[in-house]
Amino acid sequence: MIKNFKTFFLLATLVFCQNLFSQEKPKDSAAVKTDTAKVKKDDKKKSLIKPYKEIITDKAVSDQGVFTVHKVDDKYYFEIPDAMLKKEFLLVTRLTKAAAGMRTGTSGYAGDQIGQQVIAFEKGPKDKILLRSISHVDYAKDSTSDMYNSVTRNNVQSIIKAFDVKAYGIKKNSTVIEVTDVLNSDNELTAFSVWSKDSYRVGAFQKDMSFVNFVKSFPTNIEVNTTKTFARTLGTPATPAIPGRPAPKVSGNYTVEINSSFVLLPENKMQSRYFDPRVGYFTVGYTDFDLDPQGVKKVSLVKRWRLEPKPQDVEKYNRGELVEPAKPIVFYIDPATPKKWVPYLIQGVNDWQKAFEKAGFKNAIIAKVPDPKVDTEWSLEDARFSAIVYKPSDVPNASGPSIADPRTGEILESHINWYHNVMMLLRNWYFVQAAPNDPRARKIEFEDKLMGELIRFVSSHEVGHTLGLRHNYGSSSTVPVEKLRDKKWLEKNGHTPSIMDYARFNYVAQPEDNIGDAGIFPRIGDYDDWAIEWGYKRFNQFKTPDAEKEFLNQWVIKNLKNERLWFGTESNPLDPRSQSEQVGDNAMIASTYGIKNLQRIVDNLEKWTKTPNEDYANLDMMYDQVTGQFRRYLGHVSKYIGGQMETPKTAEQSGAVYEVVAKKDQKEAMKFLNENVFTTPQWLIKKDIFKKTGKTPVKTVEEIQNGVLGRILSPMVLQNMYQMEAIEPNTYSVIELLSDLNTSILKKENVDIYTRNLQRNYIDSLIKLVDNKSDKSDVSALVRGNLNTIKKELSAKSASDVVNKYHNEDLVFRIENALDPK
Repeated sequence: MIKNFKTFFLLATLVFCQNLFSQEKPKDSAAVKTDTAKVKKDDKKKSLIKPYKEIITDKAVSDQGVFTVHKVDDKYYFEIPDAMLKKEFLLVTRLTKAAAGMRTGTSGYAGDQIGQQVIAFEKGPKDKILLRSISHVDYAKDSTSDMYNSVTRNNVQSIIKAFDVKAYGIKKNSTVIEVTDVLNSDNELTAFSVWSKDSYRVGAFQKDMSFVNFVKSFPTNIEVNTTKTFARTLGTPATPAIPGRPAPKVSGNYTVEINSSFVLLPENKMQSRYFDPRVGYFTVGYTDFDLDPQGVKKVSLVKRWRLEPKPQDVEKYNRGELVEPAKPIVFYIDPATPKKWVPYLIQGVNDWQKAFEKAGFKNAIIAKVPDPKVDTEWSLEDARFSAIVYKPSDVPNASGPSIADPRTGEILESHINWYHNVMMLLRNWYFVQAAPNDPRARKIEFEDKLMGELIRFVSSHEVGHTLGLRHNYGSSSTVPVEKLRDKKWLEKNGHTPSIMDYARFNYVAQPEDNIGDAGIFPRIGDYDDWAIEWGYKRFNQFKTPDAEKEFLNQWVIKNLKNERLWFGTESNPLDPRSQSEQVGDNAMIASTYGIKNLQRIVDNLEKWTKTPNEDYANLDMMYDQVTGQFRRYLGHVSKYIGGQMETPKTAEQSGAVYEVVAKKDQKEAMKFLNENVFTTPQWLIKKDIFKKTGKTPVKTVEEIQNGVLGRILSPMVLQNMYQMEAIEPNTYSVIELLSDLNTSILKKENVDIYTRNLQRNYIDSLIKLVDNKSDKSDVSALVRGNLNTIKKELSAKSASDVVNKYHNEDLVFRIENALDPK
């Protein structure tokens, strides 16, 4: 028994162990398999991040700067120091070379900006470097507040690219990413933005015909230069296909050279200055959730350069001594600029030096031609450098944009666009505004010295924009008209207090006044000096924009007692003081003088435009310039009708912000229009000119008259007049305007073809007002009543001949059909 029991026990134990082993073996096998896969996965993950020397090999061509840029064979790498992570960069993209056939209007030229955004690199999960697009639209200052947390939660900055980490730096304080595909692809970092794609008609990216030219790194910026080819779309913007709409038409390619500048935004932020509507500056802005405890506030910060004294000169500056800025504003002249115009462009920049002295700085702004021996890093595309860029364009224009830090308003750089054909614009302006006073202007081709001075004027104007200054359309309206004929006064003061005005030239001066260049040309004036002082003077006793706000307000109030420092916005369509192309404080008087000079020009137009061996194209063009100038005068006067003046003020200032234009001034304007446009301007009708140019006098006069009718009978003007009657009972009313127009237009004794056209167009203008379904006021009722009155008077009126009889019947028919359509 015992023997058998022992045998049984041994067998049972063996079976149990066998079973136990057989049960655990699959489990152990799976565990080993899982662990092996994990090891392989970890090995694969680690294999993505290579040792530095395996990525940045001995073949690498490296360029140290804000990032170190490496080129290994055909691959490009950014080595980003940890200290640069989360730092904000302003990315500016420009055309270095534009494609043939790309140019339209003012776009499509080398130097054009095609993209801009703020970006930042940061570490992400899973060994990624994330690239974010940074928005500064909303803002909360106090990081400990609940509002700050709410604003942050609702403003997550977009991730626009995730890069794999390729290696870590030798000292483990930097990260290497490959950027080859980003540089040579279609994206908003190194190619066209969405808005510019539409503008330039750019289509699909052609990668096989695109490549990287170079990548350079500097202490505060990286410059990426690429050649890229895109399909060219015709007729339809380069937007994705939309169901139900035809696809964009494609024809050929655009090949362009593009430069992208990654510019490190200043860590030491410039102290901002709040915008004041009484001093005209461009702005950047955001919505602030801290300033108003019971709501939000839209904050606007002025755009200006960072001008500050050198550390050793701060005490001198505070004492009121002139000092040189630590970093002056420098404009380089594009080497492509014709040499004979370079001195005038430079002078236009340097003319601003005197204005900056008001702000306490000498030699604050200079222009220079880049010297390859001295300016070794200079490049037209490098966003660290500002320039006047000369463009071979038939566009008669120039513009002065600037790029600013969106956080503070600090202007970082500017590329002034100087289009070659701006000289034609200057020639035309000066011809029709100054020829009676300046014999040099009585021909088609100006001497270089005269053209150079005109270039200098426009250069100064555009530089003013790049300093942050907006147009001051109201500046010239502070000058009494009769002073514009006073030689001595003009030589001291100029014909407008601001070169930022669109006052152009002194067209009021008469030949007998003997006014010279000092009284005809615009120049930097009192307002410009004041605006630069307000924007750039440093008040070091105030450490924040809020701290200086009260002081600045009182300073502005004190200075604006000098009416020559008044700023008139370019955006008010109703204020007759704020108008482009106008000079003087009374448009009726100024325009009367201007028309006298236009009459002198028309009488001599054929002689002054005669060009040997050429046809009459110049005569045709300059006659258009004369009629255009005449239209401007009529527009200046028309703005008095239904006008409303706007004078921004703070609560500490007395008086109204909005005022109705005085009734006597509106009546004076109507009298002027009756005498100069509703009475046919016979001086403009020169048969010899029409015979040589093919122009038609009836159409010419009709278009001019319709322009005036369109302005003074616009719904905007009539509605404003109607509303003002409730505020100023003795104002010029809608019914008075209609009565005066009836007298001026319909009650003419001698009715000829010009008058019939005017009357017909007047009736048609009134009919359109009756048909205005959006009008919920009494205006349409007043117009309807006026049409009924006109109908009765015309029905009872006897005509002098059959043409006028039919004309009157036609007017009655038009009115009846409008008031009671069958």
